[in-house]
Amino acid sequence: MTGLQLQWLVGDDWDGKLLREFLKEEKKLSKRALADIKFAGGSIFVNGEFATVRKTLQMNDEVEIIFPAEVRSGSIVPEKIGLDILYEDAHLLVVNKPAGMPTIPSRDHVSGTLANAVLYYYDQHGISSTFHAVNRLDKDTSGIVVIAKHRFAHDLMAKEQQNGGIHREYIAITHGIITTQKGTINAPIGRKTDSIIEREVRSDGQKAITHFRVLSRTAEETVVRVKLETGRTHQIRVHFSNLGHPLIGDDLYGGERTKIERQALHSFYCSFLHPLTLEKVSLEAPLPPDMKNWIE
Repeated sequence: MTGLQLQWLVGDDWDGKLLREFLKEEKKLSKRALADIKFAGGSIFVNGEFATVRKTLQMNDEVEIIFPAEVRSGSIVPEKIGLDILYEDAHLLVVNKPAGMPTIPSRDHVSGTLANAVLYYYDQHGISSTFHAVNRLDKDTSGIVVIAKHRFAHDLMAKEQQNGGIHREYIAITHGIITTQKGTINAPIGRKTDSIIEREVRSDGQKAITHFRVLSRTAEETVVRVKLETGRTHQIRVHFSNLGHPLIGDDLYGGERTKIERQALHSFYCSFLHPLTLEKVSLEAPLPPDMKNWIE
């Protein structure tokens, strides 16, 4: 079984240059990807003939890459779980993850995860790939998760994420009244000394910046729209807790579960430049019922 197949036409900018340069610089194939093609069963063709990366290209050459088939980990078992799909093409799958579903299996949650659901969906649609999450959400955070359908798309999206090219925004509901209409929280975050799960604001932590804007207020809570400049573990939860306004339902960081059974946090918006089609993709995930009442 072969994996992903891609074809490109060589432009005049690459006339007389090596195929290796074209693939690495123009098409952003990593050294690992090229090594996999060479040693793990992939192929490269130019104008229908087998070629090595040392081949010199000419304008209008047709380059075809066949990636090796992906090998799945036996630790993720496909499970029949419904998916709320927001976007799909040959390279990406974007879903609206419900609260209570882990993104990937762990010692405490070996099944019922988004990864289990996606692999079942792949099997039903003849997609020979493993699970490549571009971003992850905490188990009790709902909203948008971007999944790459193959390793090459995952590599490209990871680079885009590192360069700040993936724009994500959240809706959160905090305890108490935040009096300012908008603000920025700039406070480094690190692992709490006596915990493997909890994070905290600490001087030796990693840079963490959160921007927020107030959408509405009740007598006891504030609804905020949040944009992350960095992506630290539990960043929104830690930052608002440190501000004295933990998310409602977030008992790990000082919130109370009297009105909602999980942290009130939803990833509702995501936009990015598609790494292969170069089209702008903008997506929204509707608020789940347990948070919708505050907005309305």
